[in-house]
Amino acid sequence: MGGFSLTDLEEIVARRAAASSEESWTAKLVAAGQPKAAKKLGEEAIEAVMAAVTGDRENLIYESADLLYHLLVVLKIADIPLSDVMNELARRTGQSGLAEKASRKDS
Repeated sequence: MGGFSLTDLEEIVARRAAASSEESWTAKLVAAGQPKAAKKLGEEAIEAVMAAVTGDRENLIYESADLLYHLLVVLKIADIPLSDVMNELARRTGQSGLAEKASRKDS
């Protein structure tokens, strides 16, 4: 699966979100709404953190996949295309991390 990308995953999430909720976990999650999807995203983030802290490489890979999937579901529900997130990352690469962090309003 060397050529698989986040854009590919975004397209799969979009297709499955349009499917029947009886057939698709993605559709069921989207139908449940953003609070449920965001809660799942948070749970997966915690699981990825725990795997990282314990040095469990295999589980960190597994949980990272879950985390990326659930992030894309949350973005889909919010109608935020992955390209918007990638554009924000590209914008940030033009300045040092410390300068970018200092430029945030809430820092």
